[in-house]
Amino acid sequence: MSSSPGIATVDDSDSPGREQAYQRTPSLFDSFVHRPRMITFGGFVGAIPYLLELQPPVDVRGTHHHDHHRDHPAPPVTATDTVAAIQRRTLILLVTAQILGGLGIGSAISVGAILALRLSGSEQWSGLAGTMITLGAGAIALPLSRLAAARGRRVGLSLGWIVAGSGAFVTLIAATVSSFPLLLLGLLLIGSGTATNLQSRYAATDLAEPSNRARDLSIVVWSTTVGSVLGPNLTGPGEVVADWLSIPPVAGPFVFSVVGFVLAAVVIAGWMRPDPLRLAHSRRQAAVVTAAATPPAPGSALAIIRRRPAALVGLSAMVLSQGIMVAVMTMTPVHMDHHGAELRIVGLTISLHIAGMYALSPVVGWLADRLGRRPVIVAGHIILVVSAVLAGTAGHSTPQLMAGLILLGLGWSAGLVAGSTLLTESVPDEARTRVQGTSDVCMSLVGAAGGGMSGVVLGATSFGVLNAVAAILVVPTLVLIVIEVMRRRRHRDDVPVGPAR
Repeated sequence: MSSSPGIATVDDSDSPGREQAYQRTPSLFDSFVHRPRMITFGGFVGAIPYLLELQPPVDVRGTHHHDHHRDHPAPPVTATDTVAAIQRRTLILLVTAQILGGLGIGSAISVGAILALRLSGSEQWSGLAGTMITLGAGAIALPLSRLAAARGRRVGLSLGWIVAGSGAFVTLIAATVSSFPLLLLGLLLIGSGTATNLQSRYAATDLAEPSNRARDLSIVVWSTTVGSVLGPNLTGPGEVVADWLSIPPVAGPFVFSVVGFVLAAVVIAGWMRPDPLRLAHSRRQAAVVTAAATPPAPGSALAIIRRRPAALVGLSAMVLSQGIMVAVMTMTPVHMDHHGAELRIVGLTISLHIAGMYALSPVVGWLADRLGRRPVIVAGHIILVVSAVLAGTAGHSTPQLMAGLILLGLGWSAGLVAGSTLLTESVPDEARTRVQGTSDVCMSLVGAAGGGMSGVVLGATSFGVLNAVAAILVVPTLVLIVIEVMRRRRHRDDVPVGPAR
């Protein structure tokens, strides 16, 4: 099949030998939305295979609907439908899904521990709420990345949101029947929303130009702000909804979680066409059509990262920034409670911290594109140290503690945005999704460890010591950057100088 210059066609059919151009044509989703199956959550779950096109739609007579687009593929993408236009459309879809999914995550996190306390009757067991969400995110991150590599971002991301929606639905059932084990299962599945939220930032880089890669990634990170801020404030409306549905009031926000996750899945599954990852892959193949096929990168994802100093720097920046942020943020409410702070002040402090994490991420991305990834990583780590000093020495000063938590979020943002971009562009294309999934697993595990150990450190010492320990964690990344720079200089010095011309 012929194609327009610069736009490649891909094999998007279920059977080999059929080739279909990426285009904006009516999809199975378009026919699905006109059917009454989507009225209930159960109907939506039953329609998952059709939304993801894992099998052809079935009509009311029980026979498979004939997809004439398979037999008569439309012409290739025209010059007016450029890769830049597709990238802009992809960003809009990702931002929309992030807002909806972030709303679901924020609603779940805001009352997860409280619901766990009500069902278990123990403050110690209530801490499992956050742990289960984190473990769920770590457990599903790698499978989602592998699914994306095999079937594209659309299938991977939409399925991740669907699993999270199922988890929120299970949580509602757990609250209704007062089952603590069932609640833990639901929260574990909700962790898929966190993993999908994180992997969405990588989808923004699939078709991005190298000069704008960090900016595009940071826009998706920034969009999480809306849901993260609105979600925890839906407790009041959640009680009203819970009264309508005759469920416990504390479970009301999970209704918003179900709706948010399902709508995010619908946005991605229905409109992310063409798939950015598959289109990027086909364009790379077209660019080297005369060359031999690129063999898969040998070794595990971690082995691939270890062999590339720049990738190791990116991974270290993300993972350690996550560990520092989670350790300090988790214990800040406890520290403030010990000093007699009101709950509204505690909530305001955490809200400002979240704003610091996401609100300025587009600025961070712009700086990473203009100044370079490593300078932004270094600046972010310095900000993390400053935040630890401010928060650790705040004592009874709430304004100083707030300033420290805002900077903690900003330093985390720099490590995540610049680190993710550096990691993505430092590994081979064929190993990129594996590496991205592994990095998110590492972030989840280190975040869980940081949250767990922070309570031990605070109980044995003080909030100041906790911040001092957190500040020390920036050292490995800075050392890796220094080593990488020294290797580069040594390599330049060893290059022989040719004869003057």
